[in-house]
Amino acid sequence: MAQPSKEPCKKQACDIQSCLSKNNFNPKNCIDVILKLQKCCENCNYDSTHCASLSGLLKQHANIAKPSN
Repeated sequence: MAQPSKEPCKKQACDIQSCLSKNNFNPKNCIDVILKLQKCCENCNYDSTHCASLSGLLKQHANIAKPSN
């Protein structure tokens, strides 16, 4: 039987890397998977090493979401 991962958000972090590599490292095309990592980190109280990179991704997401003047 498989044991639970000690890194609860590893799958979501790997999904982001996969998405970014498929999309020329353009985070605009990976917002859904970035938000899934955020949800995972919230659910585990940020108790995963993979949550440390989330702040940078969310900053990029915020810049993408801002309307340009």
